[in-house]
Amino acid sequence: MLQGAATMTELSSELTLLLWAVGLTFIQLIISILGATQQLGLSALAGNRDNMVPTSGWVGRAQRAHVNMLENLVLFAILVIVAGLIGVSNDLTILGSQLFFWGRLAYAVIYIVGIPWLRTAVFLISILGMILIFLQLV
Repeated sequence: MLQGAATMTELSSELTLLLWAVGLTFIQLIISILGATQQLGLSALAGNRDNMVPTSGWVGRAQRAHVNMLENLVLFAILVIVAGLIGVSNDLTILGSQLFFWGRLAYAVIYIVGIPWLRTAVFLISILGMILIFLQLV
């Protein structure tokens, strides 16, 4: 480890949850790749992907959940990094980070399983988490 580098115990709760969110995103990527490989075959995925048929079922849902996580991870990361840079860390930023992470974890599982309205509810919980952080920064 580099001298002066922060350890996990020195990171704020918000930054720690951001790291876990990145880990979750990576796991979603792996699940998407494995599912697509199973459904379409390695040859199709290794090719140029011209005229490739779309994935379906749980594999398609896993891919959409992953893309949705990427879109939301950018916003969450910006909020957490700005909070860290300006020194804002309080009960609401921690709660917001927890709501985001656990909401996103539940969202991924529920989306892959295929439960539509519950998926929307947990998505809104993760959005609420980002709103809580944002309100502490403005």
